[in-house]
Amino acid sequence: MANIVYIATSLDGYIADKNGNLDWLHSIPNPEGNDFGFHDFMNRVDALVMGRNTFETVCAFDCEWPYSKPVFVISNSLKTIPEGYQDKAFLVSGELNNILADLNAKGFNELYIDGGITIQNFLAQDLIDEMIITTFPLVLGGGSSLFGELPSPLTFELKSSEILLNAMVKSHYLRQR
Repeated sequence: MANIVYIATSLDGYIADKNGNLDWLHSIPNPEGNDFGFHDFMNRVDALVMGRNTFETVCAFDCEWPYSKPVFVISNSLKTIPEGYQDKAFLVSGELNNILADLNAKGFNELYIDGGITIQNFLAQDLIDEMIITTFPLVLGGGSSLFGELPSPLTFELKSSEILLNAMVKSHYLRQR
């Protein structure tokens, strides 16, 4: 079982700008449309776990639903999944350990954890096993931070690091317990 973060961040640690925009993710030309291993990563995971804000952001993208795996949306305020997404996303709520135990019992063992607040909550409870972070060479100067306060430090070991398009750095970290 593994809870894995796969995300991009600015040099100053933000995953969205001050207006909640993600336009900066297209700031590096990618003429060949390389996915930098995202497809392989998605083949590895059984499901996604994300917060309501991230779910609503993805729903607003001007494209087809991007995930072929089930998406579990953690929310205490959302009461129903919007029309058109009921067969793609499922609401979950409660304590993270209970949510994970339920998902694991249903056979979802390799989970992609997505969304700033959700990732912060998982980290605060030491529930992240791996982080794959692609760092973009820009400073946003504010926005949605990837990391938040923790009750105590968490140690990760660098598994690998690679330079993408001579501009970004993708680093894979494993939690050391």
